[in-house]
Amino acid sequence: MPYHNLKALIKGIRACKTVADERALIKQESAAIRASFREEDSYARHNNVAKLLYIHMLGSEAHFGQMECLKLVASPRFGDKRLGYLGIMLLLDESQEVLTLVTNSLKNDMNHSNMYAVGLALCTFADIASEEMSRDLANEIEKLLGSSNTYIRKKAALCGLRVVKKVPDLADHFVTKAKNLLADRNHGVLLTAITLVIEMCQTDPAVLEEFRNAVPLLVRHLKSLVTTGYSPEHDVSGLTDPFLQVKILRLLRLLGRGDPQASETMNDILAQVATNTDSSKNVGNSILYETVMTVLEIEADSGLRVMAINILGKFLSNRDNNIRYVALNTLNKVVSIDTNAVQRHRNIILDCLRDGDISIRRRALELSYALINEQNVRILIRELLAFLEVADDEFKLGMTTQISLAAERFAPNKRWHIDSVLRVLKLAGNFVREEILSGFIRLVAHTPELQAYTASKLYNALRADISQESLTLGATWIIGEYSEVLLEGGLVDEEQPKAVTDADLVDLLISVLDSPYANYLTRQFVLTAITKISSRQTTSGAQQERIQTLLASYTSSPELEIQQRAVEYASLFALGDIRAGVLERMPAPELKATVMGVVSENKPVGSVQPARDGDLLGDDLPSSSGPAAANGAIAGNNQALLAEIFGSSSSPSPSSQSSAPAQPRNTVQDILGLFDSTPSAPSPAPASPAPPVFAAVQAQPAQPPTPRLTAYPAYEKHDLKITLTPQTSAQRPGVVNILARFQATGSAPISALNFQAAVPKSQQLQMLPISSPDVAPGATETQQMRVIAPAGANIRLRLRLTFTVNGQPVQDQIDFAGFPAGLTGGS
Repeated sequence: MPYHNLKALIKGIRACKTVADERALIKQESAAIRASFREEDSYARHNNVAKLLYIHMLGSEAHFGQMECLKLVASPRFGDKRLGYLGIMLLLDESQEVLTLVTNSLKNDMNHSNMYAVGLALCTFADIASEEMSRDLANEIEKLLGSSNTYIRKKAALCGLRVVKKVPDLADHFVTKAKNLLADRNHGVLLTAITLVIEMCQTDPAVLEEFRNAVPLLVRHLKSLVTTGYSPEHDVSGLTDPFLQVKILRLLRLLGRGDPQASETMNDILAQVATNTDSSKNVGNSILYETVMTVLEIEADSGLRVMAINILGKFLSNRDNNIRYVALNTLNKVVSIDTNAVQRHRNIILDCLRDGDISIRRRALELSYALINEQNVRILIRELLAFLEVADDEFKLGMTTQISLAAERFAPNKRWHIDSVLRVLKLAGNFVREEILSGFIRLVAHTPELQAYTASKLYNALRADISQESLTLGATWIIGEYSEVLLEGGLVDEEQPKAVTDADLVDLLISVLDSPYANYLTRQFVLTAITKISSRQTTSGAQQERIQTLLASYTSSPELEIQQRAVEYASLFALGDIRAGVLERMPAPELKATVMGVVSENKPVGSVQPARDGDLLGDDLPSSSGPAAANGAIAGNNQALLAEIFGSSSSPSPSSQSSAPAQPRNTVQDILGLFDSTPSAPSPAPASPAPPVFAAVQAQPAQPPTPRLTAYPAYEKHDLKITLTPQTSAQRPGVVNILARFQATGSAPISALNFQAAVPKSQQLQMLPISSPDVAPGATETQQMRVIAPAGANIRLRLRLTFTVNGQPVQDQIDFAGFPAGLTGGS
């Protein structure tokens, strides 16, 4: 039995005992409503649509009532119009074709004599208007912006906001009327007018210039709000219309950015708002926050900026975690603007590291990284190390990276640098990136005066704890490389040097080998380290025999890599002269930046910017650091993980690529003969040897010269030229590294360049950040990409560009398939 009105339907649904009963009732009532619609009963239509909207709110289908809502809108009765427009807003959206039928009804009601009917039409338009409807009714909206009725002006301003969002080209239609609305004394009209102006200013820079002269008017509005006494109509917790104050501050922020004159006009009122606003309640804090953001974005004087940052510092002492989080988040954004002002609040920021809320700790940690400089590096690193000891595991990887980067950049001396990294390895050795460990080993290799000190420290640390993987790897490498330093000088990190025997070193390394924490990488390190120790003159014959026996026991290891290393090292014992040369101390590797200055939190340490290299995608991406690297041929290779950790170079030196006369038989050839690997042509000695791990036991054959790379033009419009240079490697078919170069061909610079690329589903794409989003005339910026495709497939790219030239934003999209066939290899 159908229910005669909405109240009865609600009562019936609430009386259902189960979900199945409710669904059955709704299904039955929906069928009754459909039947009633077919009878064209105008009296029952109102009740049926009301019931249908309730059914829609419960999640059931109600689309069949769309046309009935349109019929209600055409009714002369206000109650029918109200329900009809409500149904249209609930049942329709801008993507449906039925919406085109609503346009005429909206236009008629916008000219209605009843202001509430006009309000219904405006409210509906602001909710569902499509681009086509916005174009059709823009003139009606513009006309209503000049209405004498404040109720209509307020709603028309919101409709103008919808039009500007849907059709930005129509923004100039509302400029004049919006200027008039900014002088309105009604708070509601002023609030909506400012919202409309903000959207227009963000959409079109030309419109922004139109409203520069409105700054004095906005300042007067804000001053009246700040100085007005109690106003019961607009009072919120003792503040007069905080919503309007916030909107005015946001518009002032847009108008004052990059304009010293406008900023000067608003400086005094901003200082007044900052000093007179009550911060004991959340409403006042919201106004203060907007004031701070405005001060930091306009061309304010330094005193006002310091005051703004002091307000954020005051937020940090608030008991409300939300306010503290906002303060930390904002300080993270402004620390690069005025670092000294933020430094004054360093102690309270460090106190936030001990907060119970993990989000507060995370933001405080990011801010601590950005505060590190030469003056406070000792204090902040000490605090961060103390926090590292109790930090959550999810923080440790980022912390170890950032602490090591800060130590590398700001260390007062090398001993302090080594001590800091050693502390990191002891506290969180399982959360240390391999690049950090590699950088630490390079540092030790380049600091001969501290090698004995570092080896002693690591020896004691390894005896105390073998559970930290990076500590174990670093200590094993150092002890194996510099064992004679320990054996001759003893442990020098104590008051009295304590003697160490070769048996102690071997016992320690074997205990690591047999520990439950050892993995395949640790075992490789240990085997290499003890082989190194066996070749030193300070090692006794008994220990050499012990090492030889140990290596022999691993020649049948089920792990292929371990077995190979053990066979190679055991074979060296039979070659006395060759063995000494192969296992001699490694030359100090080339110093280089450790890693990109970004970790999982995407926060740079100090003022370090992300490096422009190929670390993100791998070691065989072409470097973009200079024209020689960009134009020259860079050979990619499958470098072993150990060699990569210890910083060995993968690019052949120029001397090794050039042809050389045949050399007499040397030690390297003897080793190759030992392993049945005879090169087709003798290999000249490399200019800068950097063998993997400790010393190479198998030399690489000379690489043939790589052909010159070809740049393919991809785009040349709007004073911007883009070329794509592909590079492939025979060892990695299907992998194509692409270097994109951006050049400004006109006299005007290219700014805010954003370059995006997409590939077909059968291919994969990786991209590094662009070297700089701003391209000066005559300069070249680069961005690196890597495409992984099936062998033999053609590389196809869809490129999307957005940039600004001569103050005009440009957006373009192109499809590129200009690379030669067969680039990915295959038949």
